[in-house]
Amino acid sequence: MTDTPTPLTIWFLNGPNANLYGLDASKNYGTDSFPVLQSRCERKAASLCVELRFLQSNYEGQLIDWIQEARGVADGIVINAAGLTYTSIPILDALMSFPGKIVEAHMSNIWKREPFRHHSYISKVADGVIAGLGGDGYEFAIEAVARLARKHPHAAA
Repeated sequence: MTDTPTPLTIWFLNGPNANLYGLDASKNYGTDSFPVLQSRCERKAASLCVELRFLQSNYEGQLIDWIQEARGVADGIVINAAGLTYTSIPILDALMSFPGKIVEAHMSNIWKREPFRHHSYISKVADGVIAGLGGDGYEFAIEAVARLARKHPHAAA
């Protein structure tokens, strides 16, 4: 008899300009295109018995709407709010109302970049932060949320 992991639902939310990954001449965000990153994340999620919603928006309000929709549906959220990480109290407020696990993810190491990137509102509510590992970090973030959600499930999902 094999132990099948409890099925989980994770929403992976990407903020402004994430759809341009792989097109950045400075290579801060790696060479994988956004569709390639999505495919990698979907494969990782499937291997962990996770249903993944992988979403991207350039609009703060859309990200907030998705966080609110995830309440009662998702076991966890991975979020790379991109530039909104450093400015959006409304995203922080929405995440504070989410009962599941939250992992903040960044393609680049935000602490090696401009000083304004060193402060994240999202970190105040995140269970963990993964930064600087490119696409691998995205996969690690999915695994981290899945592990946390299985260890400490919440009643809403």
